[in-house]
Amino acid sequence: MKHLHLVWRNLLRRKTRTMFTFLSVAIAFVLFGVLATIRVAFNYGVEVAGADRLIMIHKVSFINFLPISYKERIKTVKGVSDATHATWFGGIYQDPSNFFSQMAVDPEEWLRMYPEFTLPEDQKKAWFANRVGAIAGRTVANRFGWKAGDRIPIQGTIFQSGVWEFTIDGIFDADREGVDTNQFFFHNKYLWEKARWGDGMVGWYIIRVEDPKASAEVAKRVDALFANSPYETKTSTEKAFVQAFANQVGDIGAILTAILVAVFFTILLVTGNTMAQSIRERTSELAVLKTLGYPNGLVLAMVLAESLVIAIAGGGAGLLLSWLISRQGDPTGGLLPAFFFPPKDMVLGVALVFALGFASGLLPALRAMRLRIVDALRRT
Repeated sequence: MKHLHLVWRNLLRRKTRTMFTFLSVAIAFVLFGVLATIRVAFNYGVEVAGADRLIMIHKVSFINFLPISYKERIKTVKGVSDATHATWFGGIYQDPSNFFSQMAVDPEEWLRMYPEFTLPEDQKKAWFANRVGAIAGRTVANRFGWKAGDRIPIQGTIFQSGVWEFTIDGIFDADREGVDTNQFFFHNKYLWEKARWGDGMVGWYIIRVEDPKASAEVAKRVDALFANSPYETKTSTEKAFVQAFANQVGDIGAILTAILVAVFFTILLVTGNTMAQSIRERTSELAVLKTLGYPNGLVLAMVLAESLVIAIAGGGAGLLLSWLISRQGDPTGGLLPAFFFPPKDMVLGVALVFALGFASGLLPALRAMRLRIVDALRRT
């Protein structure tokens, strides 16, 4: 530690060069954090999808409906512990650009199936008792300034029945990061009463299995139950179902990984060249240090320390800035509801900071360590 002042003085020898290197590293890690956040946003729900939940849809298409009578039959399948349903509403609130998920559900079954949605008990009871009641996620409620008791008009699109009036009975939160709270749920019975078609039909089923390891077998049993019927089904794990939706816009993970590899390879070359140039400029000084008795190992450590200081300072600043950007929330107004910097990517970023510091400084440090005093003085 007593030699850190030498490291610091060497970094300040070329202030402009050090500053530009610092900014290059910082920008690279800002890009890393923002792209990690975007990847999560495009794949929202995949990481937090319930391991014990299956999604059952019509075999032909997701937009085809299934009979409500299927629910009790599903519950008889071996390995199934619970089942409920949901129907996509797809209405418009004020303007078509104000997108958020709207689904008709059975309130008690839905909250039982999704315990990650947290709602005060008094608001739960109010919603259960109110046929035209609804609950809104914290994200969408904050977006439009909704609060419990507000009357919300939504224009029907799929179910052509004019304007639908809902009462906000509660605002739900999530018990962990990554759960989508840009959603709006209301009574399925209200949908059947007011809609001009679809009575007794639902969009899809959510099934809880007793043992997540047996999910594949349970899915096969459920589909076999409705084989050769007018409404055949296709069942998959919730994670696979959500991932399939995310992949409709392309393999975002592969695209972002390719971008990051190119960026970090470039930054590695920039930082490594900076360190190599710094060592070439200080050949005579390194020779003097060795003449004074500085061992090769200490010279190696000091050069590596310079590289690490730049990487840690720049990388740390970049990760902090990208975290602050993600804390501002979805910049698209609802299209990317799960907009946050994942902790595991933050840990990966820290590991990359140290890896970049070591990788960019290792060759120049080895060169400095192997430098012979006679050769160094002859060059000067």
